[in-house]
Amino acid sequence: MRYFNKASYIFCMVIFMYSCSKDEPIRIDAAKATVTITAVNTIISESSKSGSFMLTLSNEVYEATTVNYTITGTAINGVDYEKINRSIVIPANTLSVPIPLIILDDNSVEEKETIIIALVNTTNKNVTVGSQKVATISIVDGLDVFVLKPEETSSFMVNPNATPETIALFYNLKILSQTKFLVGQENAFNSFYNDNDGASDIKKTTGTDPGLLGEDFMFITDDLNDETPTNWFYQQEQIIKSDAIEAYNKGMVTVFSWHLREPYKGEEFYTSNMSDFEKKNAFKSILPGGDNHEYYKQKLEKVAEFANSMVGNDGALVPFVFRPFHEFDGNWFWWGAAYCTPDEFKIVWRFTVEYLRDTLHVNNMLFAFSPDNSFNSKTDYLNRYPGDDYVDVLGMDNYGDFNNQGQTGLDNANRKLQILSELAIDKVKIAALTETGYFVTPGENNPIPEFYANNLYNAMTNNNVEIGYMMFWINSKDTYCTPVPGLSSTADFIAFADKPKTVFQNELPNMYALPN
Repeated sequence: MRYFNKASYIFCMVIFMYSCSKDEPIRIDAAKATVTITAVNTIISESSKSGSFMLTLSNEVYEATTVNYTITGTAINGVDYEKINRSIVIPANTLSVPIPLIILDDNSVEEKETIIIALVNTTNKNVTVGSQKVATISIVDGLDVFVLKPEETSSFMVNPNATPETIALFYNLKILSQTKFLVGQENAFNSFYNDNDGASDIKKTTGTDPGLLGEDFMFITDDLNDETPTNWFYQQEQIIKSDAIEAYNKGMVTVFSWHLREPYKGEEFYTSNMSDFEKKNAFKSILPGGDNHEYYKQKLEKVAEFANSMVGNDGALVPFVFRPFHEFDGNWFWWGAAYCTPDEFKIVWRFTVEYLRDTLHVNNMLFAFSPDNSFNSKTDYLNRYPGDDYVDVLGMDNYGDFNNQGQTGLDNANRKLQILSELAIDKVKIAALTETGYFVTPGENNPIPEFYANNLYNAMTNNNVEIGYMMFWINSKDTYCTPVPGLSSTADFIAFADKPKTVFQNELPNMYALPN
C-alpha cells in the first residue's frame, strides 16, 4: 500500500496510539478462513514407504479446528497403508498440518492404486472448505518402472487445461531428461561479453544458439512501466517479448524468472537496499488479506497479460517456464527464508498459481520451484515445497559448489542434483539446474581449467542424474559465464557442447508436439 488519503492518515495515527510500533509484523485478520488439501506427493512407490497430504488454512485462526474428510480410492485404508483417521485437528495459530501416509509393502506385484481424500466440513464456524477440497495420491509397485504416456501427461501437470504446446513441452522435457539436457543462458539474445552484439555469445562460440533462453519479468511488471511507446521499461518489455517469440519460433525453450521489487516503494528486490520494516513485512504484506495483496494481484495480472500476448508464427501461445521467488532459501531477496515462514511461503506460492491458472486463465505456463543450493537432503529441499499440484519443475540454483571449490564442491553439486533427480522421478516432474555458472572477468580472475567439459558436465551427469535443462547466467560488458571466441576457455566450452548429453538449438527435437 503506497498512498494514504487524509482520512486514512488520521485513522492510522489513532491506531498507532494504541500499538507498539509500525515495525511490528503485519497481522492479518483471521476471523474467517478456508481450508484446502493438496497432495505433497501425487505418486509414490511402495519402496519409498511414505508420502503425505497437506491441509492448509488461508490464514491463521485463533482456535483449534477439526477438519472432517472422506477416504476413498482403490487402496485399502489400514491394509495398503497405515490406517488414517477421518478427521484431524489444526491447532490454533497454525497454517497447515500434514496427513502422513505410510505405505505397507505387501511384496506382491499390483496395479497402480489410489488414495483419495475429500474434505467435508469443519467444527469451526469461521472455517469453511475451500475450492481445492480433493487430493489424490497414487501408489505404484516398487517393481514397476513408470513410463510417462503422452495422453496422461496433463494429469501430472499444475495445469491440466494447459495448451497442447505446453503439455508437449512438459512431456518432451521429461522424456529428454532421461538421456540429455538442454543448455541455456539468461538474456542470451541481448547480453554480450564486451557488448559485442549480433548473434548470441553461445552461437559465436559453437555455431548454434542455446537450447533455452532465460528472461525476466522485472521490467515488465515495474511500477515505472506506463505502457507508452517512449517509456524505457515498456521498450524493454517489447524486446523481451520479441526475444521469447524468436526463441519459440526457433524451437527453443524460454524460462522467466522474476526479480519482483518489494511492494512498499517498488524500488528494490535485494534486502541489502531495504529498510528493516520493508524486510520484515514485505512478503507478509502480499499474503491474502495483507496490505499489499491487491498490489501483488495487479503484478500477476500484468504477467498474465504478457503471457497471453506472446504468439508464435504458428499462431499458438508461446509456452514458457515461470520461476517465481527463486533462491528463496537465502536471505538476499525479500522473499527469502528470514522474512517469511514455510507456511507463509507456501500460501503465497499456491495463491500465485491459482490466481494465474484459475482466475486469469494463463494456460501456457509451467511452474518451477527453485531454491539455492543450501539443502542437503530431500527433507531440506521440500521444507517450503507447496505440493505436487503446484509445481512442474524441481530446480536448483547453484553457483557456490562450482565456485572453485575443487572436487568436494563438485561432489556436493552432484549429490544435490541426485536429490532433485530422484524427487522428479518419484513425483513425475522435471528436474533442472535452473541457474549456474562461474564468472570470469579477464584481468581479475582466471577460468577454472576444464570447468565446462569436465567439472560441470560430470556433476550434472554422474550417478544417473536426470535433468531436463540447465542455464548459465548473463554475460556482461567485462564478465562472462560462457566464453566467446579468442578466450582461453573457449575450447573447453566447445568440448562441453560436443558432449553426448548436451543439447543446443541445432539439436533440439520438436519440443512443442507430442509423439504420434
